Amino acid sequence: MLAIFLLAAHLGAALFVKLRQPPVIGEIAGGLLLGPSVLALVAPAVGGWLAPSGTPNGHMLAVIYQLGTILMVFLAGLEMRPGEQGTGRRTVAYTSVLGLVIPFAGGLAIAQVIDPSALAGPHGSAATISLVLGLAIAVTSIPVISRIMMDLGIMDTPFARTVLTVAVIEDILLYVVLAVILGLAHVQADSTHGLPPLIGAEAIEWYVAYYVAASVLFFAIFLATGQALFRWLTHHPLGVLERRSPVALRLLFLFALCLCCMGLGIDPIFGALLAGIAMAEARTDTSDAPTAAAPAASPGLGPLRQFSLAFFVPIYFALVGFRLDVVHNLDVTFFARLFVLACLIKFGGVWAGARLAGNSRAWSTDFAVAMNARGGPGIVLASVTFAAGIINATFFVALVLLSIFTPQLAGVWSRRTQARDSQLAAPEPRTPQMPEAVR
Repeated sequence: MLAIFLLAAHLGAALFVKLRQPPVIGEIAGGLLLGPSVLALVAPAVGGWLAPSGTPNGHMLAVIYQLGTILMVFLAGLEMRPGEQGTGRRTVAYTSVLGLVIPFAGGLAIAQVIDPSALAGPHGSAATISLVLGLAIAVTSIPVISRIMMDLGIMDTPFARTVLTVAVIEDILLYVVLAVILGLAHVQADSTHGLPPLIGAEAIEWYVAYYVAASVLFFAIFLATGQALFRWLTHHPLGVLERRSPVALRLLFLFALCLCCMGLGIDPIFGALLAGIAMAEARTDTSDAPTAAAPAASPGLGPLRQFSLAFFVPIYFALVGFRLDVVHNLDVTFFARLFVLACLIKFGGVWAGARLAGNSRAWSTDFAVAMNARGGPGIVLASVTFAAGIINATFFVALVLLSIFTPQLAGVWSRRTQARDSQLAAPEPRTPQMPEAVR
């Protein structure tokens, strides 16, 4: 079964690469063909055989899915370098604030005029559905944006560096909110684990305060100390393991942070994210610092990244596609409204920030469209909240499709505007008195 999912994922990715589309969409499409949307309609017995629930094979696929989620988020962390200063600090500041506040507030506002129970899973609530909607509108995909920039040959331009800097800031803050959402889901499900039940507090307000504080402190501490901690481990107590097997040391560090999260009652994917950020930061001071085209060139990271992208991550995305039942769970009206509102609100927030920073209309438009690509982080948001029982199948399908189609929009727009290389290379201030937004 693993071979079938792996083959379908890689064939789909190869096809979409030839079409100049993100390979992740092809991996999802490969799984979609094997799922209830296609194969189960023509051969239900085969579809049931591929992922039987309650059997050893079904449990194995579930484990691979969880490992794929962890490694996918870990690779996303490798793309984040909070310690690196991007260009255009004024643009970064304005677009980071408005590009987060306006979309997130827009998602919360939408949640007030709909029926949350129509989107909630068994462990969802009005609060968690509102937060998921806010994240769905505000999230941005660093890997997808990077791939689009590389395809266009503009990765080394101020435009691309500013986009990626803002995306890093946004994604770190949004993962903190996702940690809080999952913590609230544990309370809703009465399935808290780790430290909270051991303390013995029973008031739900205490649990909410705990998950907010624990998530924020965990992120803050490891963002500040993760790089130094990883370097210390590689040079002192685990130096022998670093010399013998760099891959083993990095896996040990990755799973150790995941275990820390589980002990605190936080979802382990956030340990994976911070492990990736720590390793990404740690390699930036080396003489062979990786480029965007080869982001994992340091010892140990290369083989780990290659194997993850060859096995675990493709199967993860194929299983995401396999779980999509667009025949029975796609609400076309809801998805169309979500797609239009998400794109317009995110575009408006980022565009307003770019214009206030002094950029031209054309540059601000290109920037806002690029920041609308959701991709992998949007899919992680959908799959993690669906697995936690926060959202139902209808919302899950809509979020995944939103994450698939918005990168298409960003890619098509960027290729159409590639002729305006001068606009992509450097923004123009609105007036001579305004400082350069991107130097």
